[in-house]
Amino acid sequence: MAGRFIVTHDADGMFRFALTTAAGEVVATSEAYGQKGAAMNGIDSLRELATDAIVDDRTTSPAPTHAD
Repeated sequence: MAGRFIVTHDADGMFRFALTTAAGEVVATSEAYGQKGAAMNGIDSLRELATDAIVDDRTTSPAPTHAD
């Protein structure tokens, strides 16, 4: 199931994007960008970084198990 990046204008006319699940749940939102191209570059950067990103768990709780 593929997620989706949704690009929008905010009330100040800035561009933002949200990453959503296939069901439409928002899992991440961006900062505001002055130009649409900058927002699109932000999406590209997120795609590249997330591919190899590690989880840096700084909590004191036991190792997590994945939710069903």
